[in-house]
Amino acid sequence: MSEKWDNYKSDMKLVNPNNKRKFKVIVVGTGLAGASAAATLAELGYQVDAFTFHDSARRAHSIAAQGGINAAKNYKGDGDSVHRLFYDTVKGGDFRAREANVHRLAQVSVNIIDQMVAQGVPFAREYGGLLDNRSFGGAQVSRTFYARGQTGQQLLLGAYQQFSRQVGLGGIRLFNRTEFVDVV
Repeated sequence: MSEKWDNYKSDMKLVNPNNKRKFKVIVVGTGLAGASAAATLAELGYQVDAFTFHDSARRAHSIAAQGGINAAKNYKGDGDSVHRLFYDTVKGGDFRAREANVHRLAQVSVNIIDQMVAQGVPFAREYGGLLDNRSFGGAQVSRTFYARGQTGQQLLLGAYQQFSRQVGLGGIRLFNRTEFVDVV
C-alpha cells in the first residue's frame, strides 16, 4: 500500500513544461479544495477556468469547518506516524474510505500543513513558536492543527489569497454566479 503512489507516479505520462499552457483545466467550485487546486495548477503554468455559483469565491461552505486539520507531524513525541494517521482515518470512516487515497493523504499531510503556514494561515502556536496541536475526533495522539475555532475560515482565506493572486496574474479566469451544468 505504501508504495502504490510511487509505482503509479513512475509509470505516469508527464506533461512537457513547454506544453502546459496548451492545456485548459476546469475547476468547478472555489471552496477550500477548488481554490487550492486552481491556484496550484495556475502557479504550475496551466490555464485554469474556475466556476463558482456564488458571487465571490469566499462564500464557500468550507468556512464552516471549525475543528482543525490532521497531519502526521510528531511534534509532541507521542509516536505519531503516517501509518497511525492512516489507521485512525480509515477507522474513523468506519472502514468505508478508499485505503489507497487515505494513505496518500496521510503521506502528504505534513506538506499540506507547511503549505498552509506558508500561505499565511494563523494556526495556534505554543509559547516556543511551534504549531500547537490537540487530540480531536477519537484520534490516538495529538495531531489536529487548529486556528482557535475558525480553522475553516482561516484556511479558506489563505487559499483564496493565493487564488486571487493567480486571478490577478491571469493564470485563472474566474466565472462568478455561474451554474456549471455540463462539459461540452
